[in-house]
Order: sequence, then structure tokens, then C-alpha cells
Amino acid sequence: MRYGILGTTQAGLADGTPVALGGARLRALLAALALRPGRALLADALITDVWGMDPPADAPGALQALVSRLRRALGRSAIASVDGGYLLCAEPDAVDLHRFERLTAEGGRALDAADPGRAAALLDEALALWRGPALADLPDAAVEAARAESRRLDALRTRFAADLALGWAARALPSLAVLCQDHPLDEPLQALRLRALRDAGRTAEALAAYEEIRTGLADRLGADPGPELRALHAELLRPDRTAVPAVPVVPAVPAAPAVAADVLTAAAGPGAPAAPARPGNLRARLTSFVGREHDLAALRADLAGHRLVTLLGPGGAGKTRLSQEGAETAAAALPDAWPHGVWLAELAPVDDPRTVPEAVLTALGARETVVRSTTAEGLRAAADHAVRDPHARLAEHCAGRRMLLVLDNCEHVIGAAAELAERLLTACPGVTVLATSREPLAVPGEVLRPVEPLPDPVALRLLADRGAAARPGFRVDADEETAVVCAEICRRLDGLPLAIELAAARLRMMTPRQIADRLDDRFRLLTSGSRTLLPRQQTLRAVVDWSWDLTDEPERAVLRRLSVFAGGCDLAAAEEVCAGGGVDAVEVAGLLGSLIDKSLVVAAPDAPGPAGGPAGQMRYRLLETVAEYAGERLDEAAERADAERRHLVCYRELARTADPLLRGPRQRAAIDRLEREHDNLRTALRRAVAAGDEHEALCLVLSLQWFWSLRDHRRDAHTWSLAVGSLGPSPFAPPVAPAPDLHERPIDAPPPMDPEQFAEARRQVRLVSLSTLDSDMEALRSPQMQEELSGIIAAYRGGMPQTCKVPGVLWYFAVLLTGRWENLTGLLDDAVEACRGYGYDWELAYVLQLRSRVLNDRRGRLDQATRDADEALRIFLGLGDAWGASEALAGRGETAEKRGEYEAAARDFKAAMVQAEELGAHGQTLMLRARLGGVMTEVGRPEEGERMLREVLADAQDRNSGRDAVPFTRMALAVQLSLTGRTQEARRELLLVREAFASHGPELFLGLLDGLLVALDVDEGQHGAELLPRLRQALELTRDPLTEMVDPDLPVVQLLTGARVLVAVRGAAGARDAARLIGAFDALRAGALVPALSIREGRSRAEAAVRALLADPDYTAAHAEGGGLSLDEAAALL
Repeated sequence: MRYGILGTTQAGLADGTPVALGGARLRALLAALALRPGRALLADALITDVWGMDPPADAPGALQALVSRLRRALGRSAIASVDGGYLLCAEPDAVDLHRFERLTAEGGRALDAADPGRAAALLDEALALWRGPALADLPDAAVEAARAESRRLDALRTRFAADLALGWAARALPSLAVLCQDHPLDEPLQALRLRALRDAGRTAEALAAYEEIRTGLADRLGADPGPELRALHAELLRPDRTAVPAVPVVPAVPAAPAVAADVLTAAAGPGAPAAPARPGNLRARLTSFVGREHDLAALRADLAGHRLVTLLGPGGAGKTRLSQEGAETAAAALPDAWPHGVWLAELAPVDDPRTVPEAVLTALGARETVVRSTTAEGLRAAADHAVRDPHARLAEHCAGRRMLLVLDNCEHVIGAAAELAERLLTACPGVTVLATSREPLAVPGEVLRPVEPLPDPVALRLLADRGAAARPGFRVDADEETAVVCAEICRRLDGLPLAIELAAARLRMMTPRQIADRLDDRFRLLTSGSRTLLPRQQTLRAVVDWSWDLTDEPERAVLRRLSVFAGGCDLAAAEEVCAGGGVDAVEVAGLLGSLIDKSLVVAAPDAPGPAGGPAGQMRYRLLETVAEYAGERLDEAAERADAERRHLVCYRELARTADPLLRGPRQRAAIDRLEREHDNLRTALRRAVAAGDEHEALCLVLSLQWFWSLRDHRRDAHTWSLAVGSLGPSPFAPPVAPAPDLHERPIDAPPPMDPEQFAEARRQVRLVSLSTLDSDMEALRSPQMQEELSGIIAAYRGGMPQTCKVPGVLWYFAVLLTGRWENLTGLLDDAVEACRGYGYDWELAYVLQLRSRVLNDRRGRLDQATRDADEALRIFLGLGDAWGASEALAGRGETAEKRGEYEAAARDFKAAMVQAEELGAHGQTLMLRARLGGVMTEVGRPEEGERMLREVLADAQDRNSGRDAVPFTRMALAVQLSLTGRTQEARRELLLVREAFASHGPELFLGLLDGLLVALDVDEGQHGAELLPRLRQALELTRDPLTEMVDPDLPVVQLLTGARVLVAVRGAAGARDAARLIGAFDALRAGALVPALSIREGRSRAEAAVRALLADPDYTAAHAEGGGLSLDEAAALL
């Protein structure tokens, strides 16, 4: 919510939707609370604020009634009750008065730090918040209103001072003169007026104005002007001295509680510690930004008032640079507008419009390493439909955030970019989009901001700046001839920044006159009347044509071959792909250096990895237009097929050789390397699929599938496994031939594969595809999928070499999904023994941790589960596999939790968190913290446990991590809240989860949620007849076949809720059946497992309710009868 008290009291939603407040008393109450947000106000003080000296007879009752009305308008959570009073649950920045004070303070500091442009923007935003007299609805707020008006006058003074510092004295004078008439005795304000007159060249008027001021002070106060005015008068009397406008001294502005980090840093000076960086991924620019002050100001205004702004212009006009500078300065000027940061999504590397959402997700940091077991926990996670719909994932990430998203280079994916922008703007009211494109997105509400060529003086400044960098000592005004020639160069290049920068780079080897002479033929179209009739890229084509002619043949060969990369490359890849045809690999580095000097290739160090480590090697990329041009030259040279083939081999080998590294001490480095090259890997896959090269495509998918699993690139795994699987016939279509034992993997050697490995690769790519459907229960149960699952069972058997390895081990999904879970433990036993026999260390540890998770829910198998986890942990630690170590520790912690050994469970979860954090698995770290929070409750530290659960939810929202952890955490928090009687809060958490999974969650999960909601109804004293059918439905859902695998006790626990429902609905008539249900629970529950506190408490409540209606002998008899019932028989009692 946002609140306004600078004028008539207002309230509104974050998206600007107003909230109806009603009468004057209600507005007065809100104004009184908003004046002091987050502070408890006693009822007596509020009564005085609202009614003044004329309170009603029952003032406390009237206030309570007003508060109730205000809560109905704003929502109950907006107003909190405290001892003896109330408070508005809002941060100061949610109230316009406090936001005004903060912006004013920041504007003053910006001016002190010699940044008048930023000061002006901040103060304009602050002053725009005023809609009328402050606190207009409070009857007796004269003191507070006067204080606010005084601060407004301070802000106006500072704003005028910023105008003078910017050289805008003439523009400021009219408004400044009016304000001075209203405040004739305000000497600092009058001093600003005199300075403005002086700076505007109107010294005589300034002297006359001083005399008016002096006379007015003498007449009204009997005093002379103060020192500042007298000193200024003395300056005005020295006309021979050239005045140099300086930042005037203005009254100090009260400090605000929060200040933008960049303002603090600027004010503190270069030696001060850096303030915390604002969120986002904008990189520091390595060259100065020349000109475009008006464009920046206009862009700031556009972004302040509109949610979609598109910078429109030809390639090379400077749209990308302007978007980044504009976004950064707008965020600095409006620090409250986008607290979740400014994020840049570079779409230039995206060559498939379908992957635009994926590219934006990656840019936003919405990818995460996910550490997840492949059976029990994976099924329990009940994957979200947003996993398969990147638009939904993107909306999920951005919902509730206020951020500025820069979509750079949209023109080649214009339809996809437009769809993405429209969906984001519709679903995420806090998101503002700044796009750059050569054509409009054509989305409703779009504001177009043309990016025009640079004016001649600015273009000349750009040439001077870049020319001096290329040739130290170069000056555009070195002599008259040079000045004329440089102006000609800028004019004939149409002021396009890219063309000017390319021209400046040539100053290393040519004079300005030589450059100008070469423009005669190459850029004839730039000055001809017909130029505007040609496609916009023709201007840049001429620039690149000219630059191309300055290169020799080896340089040209490297440049055109670089066009096959997506998102740049490192030196090793450039040497491999660009060599050949007269260019030796050892020459590529030198040729790259030459192309960099000629501004045709951009070189930059690798960004630090997710761990925050140092930057790695240099990366090389082509500017967008240069890449397009080089691609055309590649086609002309008939080299595309060869270059793309070398690119495919290069990145296939990167993926294939990196795969083993994902299971050892170099795991994190390998993950980071593959993530960095993901655009190139996708491009290689796309080309292999397009060419129908099944061997290469299979090798790529099978080499990347484990990386995709670790990094939660489930969309990639799903898309590419389906695409590659469709290149050949299904190996699981009847009749299915049994697979032979194969110790070697299809990717152990480069393609082509021998016939047996080729057939195995076809089988394995289908297993990868199957594993990506773990959330789509409808698809998994379709006849076609059931036939495929049967084919998998027919092809494989337990203990085979390939079913011990990833991805062959995924065949266990088929075992589970065909209802053969009773065979799973035996199959895992076979796999463990097979791994020992084959000498497979990593695979043995993997299957052991998998079996440990399965045995956690089996009666009498907890000892074996612990031994399996211990052995798996030893192996994974020995191999240096942080993923495996985290999995083994988490599994062992779950076993300890099942035993009731909660301190041991806490130690294991903490140790698992260390391993997950080392890997960068933020989502799994959150899941482990959530489990740890649950354990805290079990050991008698519920406050600490609740705090941890709430921190998990907050961190998940801040970091967009933990998609699986969030529903688990909400459910754990709901259980904790219900145990302490906070049923309404518990219901809110459960309903959030229920809403998220309503359309696609597994039935057992929905049944669990529904059962918990029924239990809350009983806790609140409800006893309607509808409780019974609701619980029957919940129980039926939890008896899904997968329950036997995930948690066999899940439907049994529902019997306790059933006992309470029978008592609530039927009273004494249902007491005997309720006792039987308790007896059935005691008999059917896995006795070796220690029930959680919530289950123990649920049983205690159920028994107490039944015993209140039955005599002890009757209860004992009915309980004993229930002990002999099956689950079906017990369920029938409901």
C-alpha cells in the first residue's frame, strides 16, 4: 500500500489503484497513523488527532469503530493492534511525506557532491508528491503541517540551486521570482534570485533587485541584509570580473533514514568504503559517455511515468549504451522506483525466438543449481507447470518485485520480445521495461523514444574522446584544417556513434584527412537523397564495408568465422573454430588482437562466476551488426558449413569432456564453464537437430543432461531430449528388444557411435525426456506414455552396467510410474551389488544415497538407510563431489529425523547446507534450512524454528530460489502456526500452496493439503456436515499409488483428523467410530518411525475429544476394535 498525506489523505495499491476511504474522520485517522508509520500510537493521542477538542461521548468505542472501517478499506493486516493503541504497518517510504523527506535529503547531498543533474531529478520527484496542503484532514496539525511546508521551501531552494549549477539560470528565473514575491524576507531564496539574474547576464537587474531587498528588510525588520547577500552585492559591483557559477550554499536538509548507495559513495569521496551495491547486473562501462544529456533527461521522465519505453533507431545509433546509462541514472534519480534493481537481458545472442524467455530468466539470475534426489524427493517436490512454461517462470520471478528490465536488441526476435513484454507488464505491476529495437514492439502502452544521430558538436566530442584513446595526444582542434576535416567526418557519418568510433580507431594508422578521403566512395549513400529509402542497416553496412576493406585476408577469415558463435567465445574456441583455410591455429590470437584494435571484435574479461571468484580468461565477441555482416561474408566465401561443423565439434567436445568433471572436485568449475557457454551449446544443438545429425545431437544431449539437472535447466532438458528423440524411431515401441549389457557409455568416445552404443543412446535420450515430465501426471498416465514405460521395463533390468549410471539409472522412474514400487527396493539392492562388482565408485554412492531415501519410509529399514547414507557420504567426500555429499547428508538427516534423533538431524542438515552452498545450490540450501527449521520445533525451540522458516520464505523471494523449498516451507510453517493456535495465519499459508498446485499437483499432495485444511476447521470449532465429504475426498487423494513410495503413512495420519471430524460432526454418535480410527492409526502406522510433534499433538487432541464423550472401558474396547481394521475398513467408517 501507498499512503498520501501531502494534500487530501489518500491510500492506493502499489500499481496506483486508489482505495476508497469514505468520510473526513476516516481520512483523519489514516493521516494520524501515516504521519508516524510503524509507530504505536495510544488511543488517547489518536482521539485527539481525529476529533481535536471535541471528542464524542464514547471516544474509545468510536475510535475502535473507525479502526474497523479503516481495516475493511485497507485490509486487516494494514492496521495492527498494540497495547492501548494502534499502528500503521508500513515502512516510512510508503507514506508520501516521509518519501518526500528522504528524496529531498538525497537531492541536497547530490548537490553537495557536485551532481546537480541527479539533485534536480531527485528534487523534482520529491516536489511532485505534493498535491495540496500537508495533513489537510487533521484538524489540529498546524505544527506538523508548518514543519512540512518549511521542508518543501527548503526543497524548492535546493532545486533552484541545482538549476543554477546546471547553467539553467534563465529558465529558473520566472518561477524563482514568483517564489521570492511570496517570501520577501527569505534571504537565502533572494540570494538565489540574484545569482540567477547574474548568471543570466542581467547584472543591472540583479543590482536593482538587491536594492529592493535591502529596502524591504529595512522597512519591515529595521535590519540590513545578511553576510551572504552583502557578499553577493559586492561581487555584482565588480563587473570586470568574470563570474563563475558555483553550487550555492543552501540550507541543510534533514537527514533521511535511507540513502542510495551511489549517493553515499559519491559524497564520501574516492577514499571512502564503497556502499553496498544495488541489485542488478548492469556492468561498469569502460569508456566515457559523451553527450545525450537531453536524451537521458527525457528517458528518465519516460521511465518515471510509463512502464514500457522503447529506444527506437537504426543499428549503431547508440541505443544499447543509452539504455544502460539511462537505466542507471533513472534508478539513481528514483531510488524507490525499482528497489529490486536494474537488470539487463542481452537478446543479441538469442537466435531462436522461443528461447527469449530463457535468456531473460538467465539474465535475471533465475537459474539455480538444484540438488535433488531422483525419486522420492523429486516426486514429493511435485514440479511446477512453470518449469515447462518459461513465461510463467519469469512472471513468477518478477511478481511482487519492483524492477527495471532492459531488453536489449529486440529487433531479430521482435514477436517473442513483444509477447514477453506484454505478459510481464500484465502479470507483474512492479516491472518497468526499457527496450532497444530497430522497430516498435507494438505493445499497448508502449512509449517510443527515438534515438537520433548525435548533433555535430556532440559527434565531434565523441570523435575527440575516442580518437585520443586510440592515438594519445590527438585533438580535433589541433589546427584549423584538422578541425574542419573532423567536422566533415562526423557530418558525413551522420553522427552515428558506432561509425564514429570505428573511424576513431583508424586514427592509429591514418590521419583525419586520409579517413575523410576514404569516405568519398564508401559512404556516398550516407549523404545522398536516396539514403533514407534503403534499409537502416545499409548505413552500418557501409561503415563495416569500409572497415572490412582495411583488413587483410587472414583477418577477414577469422572475422567471418567468428560469426558462428553465440554469446562470444574464449581464445581456445576461437583458435579451434577460426583456424583453417590458410590460417594456422597459432595465428588466431594475433589476428584477434588486430581485429580488436580495429574495433571489429570486442574483448572483455570473463565476469566472475556465481561464487564471486575472480574473472577468468578474456572473451571475444562481435558487435551485433558486425556479426550480421560477417555472417554474410561467410556465406559468400562458402565457408558456413565448415565453420558451423567446427563450432559443433568444439562445443560437443566441451560438453562431452566436462561431463565427468561434474562428479568430482572440479564440479563447480565445470558447472560455471558450461553455464558460460550455454548459448554456444544450444546453438550447436540447434544446428545438429536442423541437420538431422542424430549421432551429434544424441552426444550433446547425453553430455549435457547431468549439467541440466544440477542447474535446473529442465526446460532445456525437456525441449532438446524431445527434439533429439524424434530424430529416430522409438526404441521402446513394441516389440522391444532387450538392451545388452554395456559398460561403456555412448558419450565415452566422440561420434559416430557404433550400432550398440547408437541404440543405447536412443534409449537414454528417451529416459532423459521421461525425467523431465515428473510434474505432468496427466502426460505420464496417457496410453502412449504407458506404452513407452512398458517398453523401458522390457528393455532394461536391474543390475545392468548402464542402469547403474546416469542417465540409465533414470529407468527407475519407469518402475515407479508403472506401479511396481514393491520391486524398487529389490532392484536397488541389485544395483548396489552390481556397482560393487563393476568397481563403479560414484555410481555406487549415487545408488546408495538413493536407496537410503527409499528405505527412510520403509518399516524396519532405518538402520540400513543410515548405513547406506554413511557409505555414500564417505565415497562422495573421497571423490570431492559436493552434490553427492549434500545429498547423502540430507538423506542421513532425514533418517535421524524419522528416528526422533533431532540433534543428529540438525547437524546433518547444517553440514549438507555447507556442501550445497559450496556448489552454489541456493534452492537446496533453502530446502535444508527449512528442514532445519522443522527440527528446531521438534527439539523445543519453536520460536527459532518459526524464524528460520520465515527467513527461508523471505530469502526465496529475494533470490528467486527454492521453487521446491517454498511449498514445503509454507506447509511446515502452517503446521507450526496451527500448533500455537494461529489458525488463520496457518490457513493463509496452506491456501497459498493449494492455489499454486491446484491445477497440476499430484493427487497425494493435494490430499495432504486438503486434510490439513479440514483439521484447521476443526481447530476453529467448525462442525458442519460438509467436513466429512471433504475429508473423505482428501483421504482418497492421499491413497494415490505413488503414496506407497513417497510416504506410506500419509493416509494413515488422515485417520486422526477423521476421528476429530466424527466427533465434531456427529458428537456422541460418532465417538465409538472415532475411537476405532485412533486404534487403526496406532496399529497401521510404521511403529519404528517417531511421529512428528504435529502428529503427536493431533493424536492427543483426537483422543481427548473422544474420551470426553466415552467412558474409559468403552474407549478401550473401541480402540482395540480399530486395531484390527485395515486401512480400507477404517476409511469406510468415514
